[in-house]
Amino acid sequence: MCEAPVFPVVIFIFGLSIPVNSHYLSTLVQCYTRGSLQNTEFTISMMYNRGKFLTYNSTENAFIGYSDYGAKWANNLNNRTDWLHSEAEKILSDCREYGAQVTTILNTTVRPVVVVRSLGSAMLICSAYDFYPKGIKVSWLRDGEPLTSEVTSTEELADGDWYYQIHSHLEHTPKSGEKISCVVEHASFQKPIVCDWEPSLPETERSKLALGAVGLMLGVITAAAGLTYYRCKQSEWTSVLS
Repeated sequence: MCEAPVFPVVIFIFGLSIPVNSHYLSTLVQCYTRGSLQNTEFTISMMYNRGKFLTYNSTENAFIGYSDYGAKWANNLNNRTDWLHSEAEKILSDCREYGAQVTTILNTTVRPVVVVRSLGSAMLICSAYDFYPKGIKVSWLRDGEPLTSEVTSTEELADGDWYYQIHSHLEHTPKSGEKISCVVEHASFQKPIVCDWEPSLPETERSKLALGAVGLMLGVITAAAGLTYYRCKQSEWTSVLS
């Protein structure tokens, strides 16, 4: 029978320094959970000048000394059973509270903002910004078929504020009529999203469109002027005949 995995979570570290001949006394409290927050335990380690002299384990509910001085502390504290039980329950309660907060954070997902753009005539970049958690997969499709050999690099970066970004470069010169797509898989999506690259028109095509638009405007202006001229003439003829 397999046991549930143990996920250690350090709740806090408390350090106390004593400025006497550079001696240091520090206390470390660590909380662990086995599958659920109800199965939580904690340990306390006390160190003097980096040497461990006393530990406590909530499962065993006992202190253990690692030096003569530590053994005296352990014996004294273990004899205070009511106080030991009360303090242990307080720390367990804190562990569960902080554990619930950490679990909420770890289970939170943030959807990435995906952008596909060109860099020159032979390079496409698919970028995903501001996503969490870190795990993500970016791939490319050409007319629905995977592209692998043309993918030159993939950069995954931490923003430093819990969010991440990734950039995948595709060395490829798109041909007329083909469809290039970027596929992003992330925990925030129920299924992968597909973002199609929408190429901008070449300079020659933009020039043709511009000339066509100018021609259309000239045609409209000419037609309007002709209509105005016709109405004026029609008015003059009506005056003469009457």
